[in-house]
Amino acid sequence: MSPAQVGWLAYETLADDLFAAAAASRLESRAPLAARLRPRTLDDVVGQTHLLGPRGTLRRLVESDRLSSAILWGPAGTGKTTLSRLVAEASSKRFVQLSAVNASVKDVRGVIAEAEERLGAHGEGTILFLDEVHRFNKSQQDALLPAVESGVLTLIGATTENPFFEVNAPLRSRSTLFRLEMLGEDDLDILIRRGLEDEAATADDDAITYLAGRAAGDGRQALTTLEVAVALAAADDSDGSGTAVRPHVQLAHAESATDLKALRYGRDEHYDVISAFIKSIRGSDPDAGLYWLARMLAAGEDPRFIARRLVILASEDVGMADPMSLLIAEAAARAVDFIGLPEARINLAQAVVHLATAPKSNSAYAGINEAMADVQELPAGEVPMHLRDGSYKGAASLGHGEGYDYPHSYPEGWVEQQYRPVEVAQRRYYRPKSLGYEARFTNPPGDADDDR
Repeated sequence: MSPAQVGWLAYETLADDLFAAAAASRLESRAPLAARLRPRTLDDVVGQTHLLGPRGTLRRLVESDRLSSAILWGPAGTGKTTLSRLVAEASSKRFVQLSAVNASVKDVRGVIAEAEERLGAHGEGTILFLDEVHRFNKSQQDALLPAVESGVLTLIGATTENPFFEVNAPLRSRSTLFRLEMLGEDDLDILIRRGLEDEAATADDDAITYLAGRAAGDGRQALTTLEVAVALAAADDSDGSGTAVRPHVQLAHAESATDLKALRYGRDEHYDVISAFIKSIRGSDPDAGLYWLARMLAAGEDPRFIARRLVILASEDVGMADPMSLLIAEAAARAVDFIGLPEARINLAQAVVHLATAPKSNSAYAGINEAMADVQELPAGEVPMHLRDGSYKGAASLGHGEGYDYPHSYPEGWVEQQYRPVEVAQRRYYRPKSLGYEARFTNPPGDADDDR
């Protein structure tokens, strides 16, 4: 090859490299906002401080390159894919990615074969990131086991489903589970402001608050919606001259980006709406209860806050008139954590309808309040001698337990005896109502007259 040909070849190679770099730069600039803002280091990650804070377990394992196979479990948009890449970059291992949606057993075996060759030829380990790991069937998961167990592969699985139900026990037992939480509104606020800076845009505070509230803890959704809102703002702000104008996102742009109307829901509305919600259920109006539930969910209220209020109401307002109500409310609260929105709205709705249509009694609530008042205001009498612990050596010589009547020794399983200190022996706290299940207690054995 002549010197001229060599020179021309070098020129072509350089030109190709320059064009490739320019293309890559242009593609990066056109990438979705969520991709452009993908964290480069653990310190860039927003949220998950329980895992990535100074003493976070995941941070310490990553920084010491001691992380073995792991399953990242959490809602969409909480950073599972990002964290897996950061783990790979912080380690000396090669990063390989598969999606359980379309990967086959053959694909898995191919990755294992390449990992074995890489380890044998170059001493380089392999991290396999398996997205949607819960979508792998048993045979696919079993195909991974030998490689994970021998250390040929370090598996990082990501799933939105509970791994205790969706991941085979052998694979799960060889992996460390890390639970990722939904991003809080403060986290989403930080993320949205980063997005505005990247987009060279500004926004009103109420627009930012609205976008954060509508994202439901999903960082990717927040940035995707922001990108649309910025585009809408840019179109409105254009002066028609072709001169670039810095977009300014207003609440109307945020509403249009989500195709939903923003509900006014500040601090006052938060307390007023939850008050209306509780009073509607207490007043046995299921339609009103469902309306206020829908209003809170549409405004981005924390479903766990709603669930907690239902659990309280189940005892405070329904109580012994329908004891099962507490179990139903508690089950709905667990469903919120286990399933999450939007599906958990169905569980909350069932609890609302049940509590609203159940017979009502506040007898347990009123009773504990009166008992607490007596504990504070009246002398604290001693435990009656026949009720004191007589199980230890020497207790009998002190008279402990003497005269105690064992209720099960009597045909009806009940015997009249005093169970309180003399100072409050005649006080009455529990006053059952003649409604629902509680009606059976309106005349309990040994019912004493109320002295109040």
